[in-house]
Amino acid sequence: MKPNRFTWIYLLVCTVAGIHPALGQTVSTDAVFPAKTVRIVVPIAPGGGADIQARLFGKKLGESTGQSFIVDNRPGAGGVVGAEVVAKSPADGYTLLFTTAQLAVNASLNKNMSLDPVRDLLPVSIISTSPLVLSVHPSMPVRNVGEFVVLARKRGGDLVGGSNGTGTTSHLALEMLNQIAKLKLVHVPYKGGVPSMTALVGGEVDFGFTTVLTIQPFIKLGKVRPLAVTTPKRSTSLPDLPTMKATFPDFEIDNWYAFFVPRGTPRAVMNRINEEALKALKSKEIADYLVRDGGEPIGSTVDAAGAHFRKEAEKFAKVVTAGNLRAD
Repeated sequence: MKPNRFTWIYLLVCTVAGIHPALGQTVSTDAVFPAKTVRIVVPIAPGGGADIQARLFGKKLGESTGQSFIVDNRPGAGGVVGAEVVAKSPADGYTLLFTTAQLAVNASLNKNMSLDPVRDLLPVSIISTSPLVLSVHPSMPVRNVGEFVVLARKRGGDLVGGSNGTGTTSHLALEMLNQIAKLKLVHVPYKGGVPSMTALVGGEVDFGFTTVLTIQPFIKLGKVRPLAVTTPKRSTSLPDLPTMKATFPDFEIDNWYAFFVPRGTPRAVMNRINEEALKALKSKEIADYLVRDGGEPIGSTVDAAGAHFRKEAEKFAKVVTAGNLRAD
């Protein structure tokens, strides 16, 4: 039966009032998400891996949903500033956080945060993962992880490793190796991946844990010698490299990327974001970028993302506590 004149008047009034009923049934506003512009907060400066991925996803999500997804860079305090912005935003799905494993580190490392990442943020999907690569300066007389450990024990606290900064995953990887292999490796923090890589190539430090994207050109030039990747499985970008796990079964660390929302966001909205993100992850543009970045697509469910984040936060908390680490 066609709606009569009074029904149309009722629908018009409801629309003006912000109510969205369908004829004969109630329709949740979650079903039409997103109905306006969505902000993707990235807690690092433009140009980094998280920023590039966020922009690629923003473009694809916009094309798929018909709404704008804008990237808002909020760098500072090792990713804490951006995370706090999202945690304090309305829990309606219109403010997303796109960040890295650094958030799981900050949960225990940074005691001055106004938020608890595990309590105040909910992961929507672990999007992708990228290994770190344990590499040494070519002058080092080692060809594999076993030889590296033997040399490190022989030289005591004489081997120096660079990182992207205190509390970064590259630093946590070094500290994890210290704890698992019972070494006394010296940590020297730099202000980012490029300065750290420059220090390794120049011989200022003996070794370091770096990203695949950063180190690949120097491997090809023979400026560094890669020993192993830190992920449980070998990297498709560097398939000849063994894993750290092959030598130390408990050694596992990667630089994952994920979408988060403020706690309290409706599950239907989270499911919708997850659905669209997984769809975008299958696009050629994003797949090609991940290959160039040395990454691997993950695309987890909401529940799997939550379990993974809690597990990561617990793992890093143990490393931080055992190493008595503090944020700068």
